[in-house]
Amino acid sequence: MKKYFVSVVLVLFSITGSMGQEFQSPNGNFKMIFTLEKDGTPTYQLFLKNKEIIKKSKLGLELQKDSKSLINDFKLVNEVRNTFDETWKTVWGEETAIRNQYNELALTLKQNDTDRLIVVRFRLFNDGLGFRYEFPQQKNLTYFVLKEERTEFAMTGDHTAFWIPGDYDTQEYDYTESKLSEIKKLFRGAVTGNASQKQFSDTGVQTSLQLKTADGIYLNIHEAALINYSCMHLNLDDTKFVFQSHLTPDAKGNKGHLQAPCVSPWRTIIASHDARDILASRMTLNLNEPCKIENTSWIKPVKYVGVWWEMITGKSSWSYTDEVPAVQLGITDYAKVKPNKTHAANTKHVKEYIDFAALHGFDAVLVEGWNEGWEDWFGKEKDYVFDFLSPYPDFDVKGIQEYAQSKGIKMIMHHETSGATRNYERHLDRAYQFMKDNGYNAVKSGYVGNILPLGEYHYSQSILNHYQYCIEKAVDYQIMVNAHEAVRPTGICRTYPNLIGNESARGTEFQAFGGSKANHTTLLPFTRLIGGPMDYTPGIFEMDIAKLNPNNNSHVNTTIGNQLGLYVIMYSPLQMAADLPEHYNQFLDAFQFIKDVPVEWTTSKYLEAEPGYYITTARKDKNSNNWFVGNSNGYQKRTSTITLDFLEKGKKYEATIYADASNADYKTNPQAYKISKQKVTNTTKLQLFTAAGGGYAISIVEVP
Repeated sequence: MKKYFVSVVLVLFSITGSMGQEFQSPNGNFKMIFTLEKDGTPTYQLFLKNKEIIKKSKLGLELQKDSKSLINDFKLVNEVRNTFDETWKTVWGEETAIRNQYNELALTLKQNDTDRLIVVRFRLFNDGLGFRYEFPQQKNLTYFVLKEERTEFAMTGDHTAFWIPGDYDTQEYDYTESKLSEIKKLFRGAVTGNASQKQFSDTGVQTSLQLKTADGIYLNIHEAALINYSCMHLNLDDTKFVFQSHLTPDAKGNKGHLQAPCVSPWRTIIASHDARDILASRMTLNLNEPCKIENTSWIKPVKYVGVWWEMITGKSSWSYTDEVPAVQLGITDYAKVKPNKTHAANTKHVKEYIDFAALHGFDAVLVEGWNEGWEDWFGKEKDYVFDFLSPYPDFDVKGIQEYAQSKGIKMIMHHETSGATRNYERHLDRAYQFMKDNGYNAVKSGYVGNILPLGEYHYSQSILNHYQYCIEKAVDYQIMVNAHEAVRPTGICRTYPNLIGNESARGTEFQAFGGSKANHTTLLPFTRLIGGPMDYTPGIFEMDIAKLNPNNNSHVNTTIGNQLGLYVIMYSPLQMAADLPEHYNQFLDAFQFIKDVPVEWTTSKYLEAEPGYYITTARKDKNSNNWFVGNSNGYQKRTSTITLDFLEKGKKYEATIYADASNADYKTNPQAYKISKQKVTNTTKLQLFTAAGGGYAISIVEVP
């Protein structure tokens, strides 16, 4: 399956002044031009089918303190061109094999006064451009501190952008659609009630940033292989429409501590005239290193239920008691406190979830709130933090594991760190060993709240190194990781596929915290999912949260048809049926799709796409000839028209269609759906109504 061809051309220079280097993507659609300006400033331009899509943009890095920055005064001393083509197998993914084809241009620059060397490496794929900075081992640049990275992305006009604010600590925002010129005006409104109380630039936005030009070109700016570096945001000059990289600072304001030899993450630009190509791009994965785990047989996609949504809605509690007990050196005597009646992670209740999972063919059960410390988890008393080993008195670790094993169900561990990263690292080996001793092979980790040590941010270099440390340490124990509140993914799951999921965006839980925009899931595949799968936790069937908790007036802004479609739209090898069993029991005919839909795929096709408005995706099951289709629709009801030409020619199938009813609406009638069956072939065309905030799901099964 794997093949590649590499050719190398080496050219040596000792020239100052302006000089241009040009190269193209393998299919010739993209062209990039590199230029050194008269003052030795490196720049690049990008063209799609001979149309400029990134204007001349500067490259460089500003160093801290007295060091001369790596911004200008360069000359080109070396050029290497490569071509590369391979097909690699995925451990899990949207397809079983991914082609990695690019042309590469590596330019070595020497700074005149300092004799420092940097390499700017460009890779042009058929779907876009990736480039990074490399710092070779050298005597004049060993240890250095970044004040800022000065990479530019110069836009060709006042594009439409789908953006969230450049918060250092959270990505849990709804997206705003606006012109670039409107971002500054709209920024404060976008952060109201959601900001992490940090300082913002009035034009700072996060990546992955999705854009659309007036003439219909879709652009996506992000980064890949974010390791041992700070997360990149983008500051906008809203008069010239130039984005400049803005790295997350540490507690002292520094943007990165580096030691040569080292590299930056890749800066990525995906572009196409067709929005579906943005969804189909695998460039972010391809810019990461191949899998470093020799034996991956223990990494298994999972469909699960869990003791979670009832706490999110306020129906139940994570904590065993409503009292805040006296805490001495992290030791709490729970025999002296009064238990409450709402603690959900108790043995009897968890066994009910295990029974439900076994009855309906799920793989696993997640339980949150099983361990001591939730009453004082922010350290209001004696800096108490979790130890990840001590269950509450009403949670029988061994008994639950034995019961789950007897039913063929795996248990998923939950580690809420409360942002105390050093504490988590101190306990990590013991916590992972505790998991292995009790039959847990997957963990959901959380980082809610300000990072401890205070002053650090969720997306600064040292905290990103913590997330990476946990992933790599988990390999030693053969544990899969699902990290919540961590940094957004950048394709690292190719290298470490035990990173089976992340949250790192506004997930379903916010539907119980006041709601999310009805078009939110038409944007996440264009933004958050560019770097890897999300544990979005779909499958909510009861939209009126007050029915679970009379004190919570939130409404889930979606329909049942939409919730079913998300199991195909929102790709993840880790899929949850997030609602309560009693709600599924009310709609068992619709619940059937959640039971049937796989979590492993061999092929993915993108049938319709317009960011912010609609997405329709088809995927083929990895273990059969069955196909599944999902649709998510925005605010405007519409008719979705698709052709099933992805089906094998000459074969017959039966399609079961789970669609919005004609009177469905995410606000007024979210539970209105209809189920129909019909025979289909690869020539069948379907026209399906999608309500405002609605969607549909289709299972397509081969028949004789």
